[in-house]
Amino acid sequence: MTRRSVLPGFGLTLGLTLTWLSILILLPLACLFLKSAELGWSGFVDAVTSGRTLHALSVSFGIAFAAALVNLVGGVIVVWALTRYDFPGRRLFDAIVDIPFALPTAVAGIALSTLFGAKGWLGAPLAALGIKVAFTPLGIFVAMIFIGIPFVVRTVQPVLADLEPELEEAASSLGARRWQVITRVILPSLTPAILTGFALAFARAVGEYGSVIFIAGNLPNVSEIAPLLIVIRLSEFRYADATAIAVVMLVVAFLIIFVINRIQRWAQTRGAASY
Repeated sequence: MTRRSVLPGFGLTLGLTLTWLSILILLPLACLFLKSAELGWSGFVDAVTSGRTLHALSVSFGIAFAAALVNLVGGVIVVWALTRYDFPGRRLFDAIVDIPFALPTAVAGIALSTLFGAKGWLGAPLAALGIKVAFTPLGIFVAMIFIGIPFVVRTVQPVLADLEPELEEAASSLGARRWQVITRVILPSLTPAILTGFALAFARAVGEYGSVIFIAGNLPNVSEIAPLLIVIRLSEFRYADATAIAVVMLVVAFLIIFVINRIQRWAQTRGAASY
């Protein structure tokens, strides 16, 4: 006897979903791999292992990872302040967190370049101390932090808001100190959300283009990011070389996010088992 699905229209819905995802995601990715295959294996290796390409990839992934780490720590602190404290202007600051979401990336890049330029409000004092931000890799770092912070905040904030205060009260009544409550009760519950926010911030930073190119300086082998190098290869009509770099970015980003998701799954399983 065939068992019927409880939900009506499951087959039609699943078919439409798979078709939609295939057209929007799988088909473009497949074309990316097919175009890069025109180079052949030796040509592909030459395209992605040149000194300029390797440096651009290391700048994009290395700085994106560092920026995501900073956003992880800073985002959790921001979430804690917005969720656990009531202070004047809290809703205003909560809304400010979403500005990088709504602000066009080019506008963000121009604003950061003006702010951290040699004569900017923050750039001038830093330049007096011998620290140059605009048009250096440090500027890329600042831009990636700017565009990544909302992902951590908005991922962790609802989880912390829904965390039952009775758990903290129970731990305190059993003699746990405040730091022990944070490290053994609160952080384990937030770990999956924190890792998700980190992965989203990292993925966003790796592919960022608009806000970075205005403050990076874009010097080959100094402050050139991989997305910019892809655009340069396209302008040179070297389409296969551009897709080869894109394939490497896609594969590396997928592997990193896959590892983070496995760690997140492990944290969720461990948290469920502890209860």
